[in-house]
Amino acid sequence: MGAKLSINIFGAREGGPNEFVPVETCKKQKLMSNYWEENQRLISSLPDEISFQILARVPRIHYLRLKMVSRAWKHAITSNQLFHLRQELGTAEEWLYILTKVKDGKLVWYAMDPQARRWQKLPPMPTVSIEDEAKKGLTGQRIWNMAGSSMRIADAIMAWLGRKDALDQMPFCGCAVGAIDGCLYVLGGFSSASAMRCVWRYDPVANTWNEAHPMSIGRAYCKTTVLNNKLYVVGGVTRGNGGLSPLQSAEVYDPNTGMWSEMPSMPFAKAQVLPTAFLADLLKPIATGLTSYQGKLFVPQSLYCWPFFVDVGGEVYDPDVNTWVEMPMGMGEGWPARQAGTKLSVTVNGELYALDPSSSLDNAKVKVYDSQSDAWKVVAEDIPIHDFSDSESPYLLAGLTQKLHVITKDANNNITVMQAGVRNHNLASFQSASSSSSSQDICFRELQELEEESESFTKVIATRTVGSAELVSCQTLVI
Repeated sequence: MGAKLSINIFGAREGGPNEFVPVETCKKQKLMSNYWEENQRLISSLPDEISFQILARVPRIHYLRLKMVSRAWKHAITSNQLFHLRQELGTAEEWLYILTKVKDGKLVWYAMDPQARRWQKLPPMPTVSIEDEAKKGLTGQRIWNMAGSSMRIADAIMAWLGRKDALDQMPFCGCAVGAIDGCLYVLGGFSSASAMRCVWRYDPVANTWNEAHPMSIGRAYCKTTVLNNKLYVVGGVTRGNGGLSPLQSAEVYDPNTGMWSEMPSMPFAKAQVLPTAFLADLLKPIATGLTSYQGKLFVPQSLYCWPFFVDVGGEVYDPDVNTWVEMPMGMGEGWPARQAGTKLSVTVNGELYALDPSSSLDNAKVKVYDSQSDAWKVVAEDIPIHDFSDSESPYLLAGLTQKLHVITKDANNNITVMQAGVRNHNLASFQSASSSSSSQDICFRELQELEEESESFTKVIATRTVGSAELVSCQTLVI
């Protein structure tokens, strides 16, 4: 019935845009509009309870258009009541949200419905208000001393030094992204060369951005993840007396209270045992990744001195005892890295996956961590990715509809979303990370062909043209 409603109301219009519309038709449309505005019920002759049941079964991709039916429909579609009902009925949908950066440094969000394979562009992120002290900016030498989470950060700094007012034009540069309680969160980043405390929340129900409670300290290039329905933030850089310096601190956000709480700082134990005071002063410890796995936070770490990164394993935070411990050796040393300083991973169905570039510029391997043997093991090879040396994030990983997804750009500047269907998932039977694996372990398949277990091939489930825009981050939401 929902499909019929959308067709009746939003059916294709015959004729061109300049075709003459009879006056009688205009009057009918006006009368119909007035009728809907004055009618107290969402659907004539039906109780609103039944109307909500109908709307809750309509695919969410149609909601933006259905809001134009009347004020009453708009109010219903942007109400929490409707989306709570979708959760109860099991009609909630999981969408993929991708953050991109265009040429002028502005950030643009896209949402992708994996069932309809359709895209929507989110409202632009709001402008940020910078505190007076942040407007002072930094000298070129202070900017050069900034530590970051990838070598691309240093490349960006070099570009900024050659452009006047570039830092003022690039708010949210180096921001972190998280998703919790049905909302997207954008945290910190740079503006006017200062790390920001601000946090912005996108509500997909209302399709609007609102400011949330700020973090305790300004952070840029920090790492985020969700554990026990709380949003954790670790590391990054902030502005100090001597410029921008790396952070070892961490904090956690509770969406139920809307407040941030401090948690123990990362010890960076291995950074404390450097052989000389010179190295200790030269190499700065940074968090190069963050993921939740087996009820704990796992943070791979490196020591940084541009343009060099030295991997030093990592540390694990246990929220039950509120302490940090050293990461298992095999996990920390073998954590796959796109490039020095950035280690990308995602947990899907309780398994920790990472993408590891091969010696070729156009393919990569998928690895999974085996906690029993403390080793990373290859589950797929020759995953098609394209090398974009000027891009800070040439690819992304996401856990969408309980499947592993790889997001990258193809040679035609299209965002491509590939789905990995894992079968025969028995870690004990996997080959070691140093050996090759059969394509039967994992394959890329289209959504409607997942049941074809006997065939493995590479397919793209969705694409979108974004021109020269770069990938920044991605998240998923179930609404």
